Amino acid sequence: MARYEKGHKDETRQRILDVAARQFRERGVSAAGLAGIMTEAGLTNGAFYVHFDSKEDLIRTVLDDALARREQAWRKLEDEEGGLSTMIGEYLSARHRDDPGGGCPTAAMVAEVAREPVATRSTFTERIADIVARIAAKVKGPSAKQREADALAIYALMVGALQLARAVNDKKLSDRILASGAATARRLAGAP
Repeated sequence: MARYEKGHKDETRQRILDVAARQFRERGVSAAGLAGIMTEAGLTNGAFYVHFDSKEDLIRTVLDDALARREQAWRKLEDEEGGLSTMIGEYLSARHRDDPGGGCPTAAMVAEVAREPVATRSTFTERIADIVARIAAKVKGPSAKQREADALAIYALMVGALQLARAVNDKKLSDRILASGAATARRLAGAP
């Protein structure tokens, strides 16, 4: 029996997660089948169950991993001068709009997450709460309650604007949606 190097199982699991995350974002959770994910990952279908109990387990893990990575990327920006404004600008950019497979899982998957079981929605809810808290910490406002309310509105505006910009087939309109969303989010945040 062949022995694998230390860390092989973790690397294989991460490869499955990366392929699944991209396919879920590009095609949708329902349209991305396990066979296609495993084939693209260069693995057999049977290998899936070494790493995950079910597709639901995979979806939950993908959401947790992808949202943690997004939060980590934002963490790097938030301490910079104008960090929140930069975060908003990067989120509502043509580059992000044009790369759903590598972009925010919230914008790409939120409608499908709403139909997932409670455990998956709970994971999603926890990660979203963390992201909103990070935004609230940078928002200008008279009270913690108001900053949280504004942060919720900012994140909802960003996600919705990105979804809408991706859905329309008029590039100029799409660009205006992104620009308007970014300007409004910055205004709500009290950011330049």
